[in-house]
Amino acid sequence: MPGKIKITPKNRERAPTDSPCIGVCSTVLGDEVCRGCGRTFDEVLNWHTYDDNKKKEINFRLKFKQKHKLNDNN
Repeated sequence: MPGKIKITPKNRERAPTDSPCIGVCSTVLGDEVCRGCGRTFDEVLNWHTYDDNKKKEINFRLKFKQKHKLNDNN
Protein backbone atom coordinates (compact mmCIF):
# COMPACT_ATOMS: atom_id res chain seq x y z
CA MET A 1 0.00 0.00 0.00
CA PRO A 2 2.08 2.92 -1.23
CA GLY A 3 1.67 6.20 0.60
CA LYS A 4 0.61 4.59 3.88
CA ILE A 5 2.63 5.37 6.98
CA LYS A 6 2.87 2.61 9.53
CA ILE A 7 2.52 3.92 13.06
CA THR A 8 4.94 2.22 15.43
CA PRO A 9 5.89 2.94 19.05
CA LYS A 10 8.97 4.82 17.82
CA ASN A 11 7.22 7.21 15.43
CA ARG A 12 3.79 7.85 16.90
CA GLU A 13 2.85 11.23 18.34
CA ARG A 14 3.17 11.13 22.10
CA ALA A 15 1.59 13.25 24.79
CA PRO A 16 4.07 14.75 27.30
CA THR A 17 2.79 12.30 29.92
CA ASP A 18 2.90 9.15 27.76
CA SER A 19 5.36 6.43 28.58
CA PRO A 20 8.43 6.70 26.34
CA CYS A 21 8.58 2.90 26.12
CA ILE A 22 9.25 1.56 22.61
CA GLY A 23 8.94 -2.11 23.55
CA VAL A 24 12.67 -2.83 23.71
CA CYS A 25 13.26 -2.83 27.46
CA SER A 26 16.75 -3.80 28.52
CA THR A 27 16.22 -3.17 32.23
CA VAL A 28 14.74 -6.67 32.45
CA LEU A 29 18.18 -7.89 31.35
CA GLY A 30 19.89 -6.08 34.21
CA ASP A 31 20.70 -2.74 32.59
CA GLU A 32 20.39 0.22 34.97
CA VAL A 33 19.31 2.43 32.04
CA CYS A 34 17.03 1.08 29.32
CA ARG A 35 18.61 0.98 25.85
CA GLY A 36 15.16 1.38 24.31
CA CYS A 37 13.72 4.46 26.01
CA GLY A 38 16.55 5.79 28.16
CA ARG A 39 14.73 5.63 31.49
CA THR A 40 16.39 4.27 34.59
CA PHE A 41 15.27 0.97 36.08
CA ASP A 42 13.44 2.85 38.86
CA GLU A 43 11.66 5.11 36.35
CA VAL A 44 10.46 2.11 34.34
CA LEU A 45 9.35 0.31 37.47
CA ASN A 46 7.54 3.28 39.03
CA TRP A 47 6.18 5.04 35.92
CA HIS A 48 2.56 4.20 36.77
CA THR A 49 2.92 5.90 40.19
CA TYR A 50 4.30 9.21 38.89
CA ASP A 51 2.13 12.30 38.57
CA ASP A 52 1.93 14.16 35.26
CA ASN A 53 4.61 16.69 36.24
CA LYS A 54 7.14 13.94 37.02
CA LYS A 55 6.34 12.18 33.72
CA LYS A 56 6.78 15.44 31.79
CA GLU A 57 10.09 16.07 33.56
CA ILE A 58 11.41 12.63 32.60
CA ASN A 59 10.19 12.90 29.00
CA PHE A 60 11.75 16.36 28.66
CA ARG A 61 15.08 15.01 29.94
CA LEU A 62 14.97 12.08 27.52
CA LYS A 63 14.06 14.31 24.57
CA PHE A 64 16.85 16.75 25.50
CA LYS A 65 19.41 13.92 25.72
CA GLN A 66 18.26 12.46 22.42
CA LYS A 67 18.42 15.83 20.64
CA HIS A 68 21.92 16.56 21.89
CA LYS A 69 23.09 13.04 21.12
CA LEU A 70 21.89 13.47 17.53
CA ASN A 71 23.57 16.89 17.26
CA ASP A 72 26.86 15.43 18.50
CA ASN A 73 26.83 12.99 15.57
CA ASN A 74 26.55 15.79 12.97
